[in-house]
Amino acid sequence: MPFSFKAMWNNKCPRCRQGDLFVSPMRLKNPIDMPEKCAHCGQRLEPEPGFYYGAMFISYIFSGWFLLIPTLILVFYFKWSIEAAMAFAIFLGIITYLKVLRGSRSLWLHLMVKHDPKVQVEVETKLSEKKNTNWKAR
Repeated sequence: MPFSFKAMWNNKCPRCRQGDLFVSPMRLKNPIDMPEKCAHCGQRLEPEPGFYYGAMFISYIFSGWFLLIPTLILVFYFKWSIEAAMAFAIFLGIITYLKVLRGSRSLWLHLMVKHDPKVQVEVETKLSEKKNTNWKAR
C-alpha cells in the first residue's frame, strides 16, 4: 500500500508508519516542531532546507476552499449577512488552523517519501518485542 490516509491523518512517519511526525505534547509557541529523524526507522523528517514550502500551498488551497464553500452557502442559500458569514469563516479558520497546518506538512511528506513495508515489519517486530520484555511476572 503506497499511501495511507490513516497514517497521514494521524501524523505518522510515511516510511514506517509508527513514529510521530511532530513533537508531543504540542506547544502553541511552535506547533510545527518536528524531531530531526523518526524515532523508529531513522527517516529524516526534513530532507532538505525549504522542503515544506510546498506544504504551504496545500494548506492555502485546502483552507481557502474549506472556508469559502461554507461561507458562500451561508450567504446565498441561508441568506446570512456577509458580516455574519465572515465571522463564521474566521471562527471556522481558528478552530481548524492547527489541524490544517500539521496536516498539510504530513500530506506533503507522505507524497514525497515512499512507504517501505520491510521497514514497517521490522519496526513492528521491535515494538512487539519491547512490549513483551516490559512485562514481568510477580
